[in-house]
Amino acid sequence: MILHELISYDILRLLWWGLLGVLLIAFAVTDGFDLGAAALLPLAARTDVERRVVINSLGPVWEGNQVWLILGGGAIFAAWPQLYAVSFSGFYLAMFAALVALILRPVAFKFRSKREEPAWRARWDAVLCMAGVVPALIFGVALGNVLQGVPFRLAPDMRIYYEGTFFGLLNPFALLAGLVSLCMLLMHGASWLVFKTEGDVAARARRFGMVAAVATTVLFAAAGVWLAALNGYRITSEINTTGPSNPLFKTAALQAGAWFANYQARPVLWAVPAIGLLMPLLAALGLWLRREWLALLSSGLGIAGIIASVGASMFPFILPSSLNPQHSLTVWDSSSSHVTLFIMLVCALIFVPLIVAYTSWVYSVLRGKVDPMAIIEGRGHSY
Repeated sequence: MILHELISYDILRLLWWGLLGVLLIAFAVTDGFDLGAAALLPLAARTDVERRVVINSLGPVWEGNQVWLILGGGAIFAAWPQLYAVSFSGFYLAMFAALVALILRPVAFKFRSKREEPAWRARWDAVLCMAGVVPALIFGVALGNVLQGVPFRLAPDMRIYYEGTFFGLLNPFALLAGLVSLCMLLMHGASWLVFKTEGDVAARARRFGMVAAVATTVLFAAAGVWLAALNGYRITSEINTTGPSNPLFKTAALQAGAWFANYQARPVLWAVPAIGLLMPLLAALGLWLRREWLALLSSGLGIAGIIASVGASMFPFILPSSLNPQHSLTVWDSSSSHVTLFIMLVCALIFVPLIVAYTSWVYSVLRGKVDPMAIIEGRGHSY
């Protein structure tokens, strides 16, 4: 027996759908507090020393956190090439804006304290804040558009035609999804600052974090109610889980409330959005009670629940087409080959645990709160 046949094609497709979700959640939970804390920089920190405290809580870990974004993008490219082609071409300008913000972030970290001029530092502080707000909004807006369907179609030769515009992405539901994303990362960033800082910075972060946590639950609930009124997608033909990767071999249709069909078929799945609704409230409680671990853990679980609820709602769709439902991409008809998915799985089983182990070691070494006096006195390698 050929080695890759030890795991059937349908199981590999399902595994990579799950692994992609894990990578995206890992990015949102780890790099999410970087983005959220940077977005809170002008609110939580008012003096130069306070802002350096915030920056030094993020500086040593942000690069490692962003590895998950690279892994997620690589997984989409290799495991779901059609998804990569449609999303990164259709959302090109939006993705470009997010990438510009993410590229400017390390520049701001490195150059912000090179000069002592207040105007110089204020400009880089604004860049850091922008680099936190813009990706948080754009990623949420993108997810909101995916839930509504993306305006693309496939030619018989599998050539992809995208017929949307940048401003078409900025529709009301997508903007609501963007606000959910921004609020949940502000909550997570505030929880991180409470966990890593003391004094006035932690006190301000606590206040803003509680507001953001409650707003996350309210906006997520509103988005769920709105989603129930939107048309979802369902496959109307027989599903071939081991068939060729050709979306045109199926038929699909729009149906009111279809995004909630999986929950009706498997009620246990309601636990996923319930986590997304309740954990932010628990994070707010943890912030109010000054339970740092509770707040940070609950905010991370809330992010995981919110993102996972999208996958649970859409399965097996991964990118619906609003122009022609038949052209929608699903788990079963848009993946790479059996051999490719197997080789990738072997690589993931080797390298992902190494990344987790290394990241855990880094956080262990850097545990503890940021000391303002060490920054003032120039001890260590502070930003």
